[in-house]
Amino acid sequence: MAKIVRLTLFKIPDAAHIEEAVKKYSTLSQDAVKDGQQYIPVAHATATYDDPRNQGFTLVARTVFHSKEDMDYYDNQCQAHVEIKGLLKGKISQPPCVVYMDMKE
Repeated sequence: MAKIVRLTLFKIPDAAHIEEAVKKYSTLSQDAVKDGQQYIPVAHATATYDDPRNQGFTLVARTVFHSKEDMDYYDNQCQAHVEIKGLLKGKISQPPCVVYMDMKE
């Protein structure tokens, strides 16, 4: 089964809030636990370059999951994801754009 690569694009106007999100994503692989085990092999976020082609997106988070089921768990039950959403609540200018695809190895 192919791993799932997920990109989440955020519009966060304040640079300090972008840095907070980058720090939070840097520990996501350790913080996210399913059935007592870490289940996200790769997670990180990076600020974008200031470029009009970004269409206002200022942060990109890349998360890799072992399966679609793991991604669904992350979306619906993961406490670490709840914490990220809480951190960003009121700091983003619109809902994030989320795209995901099979990881080609």
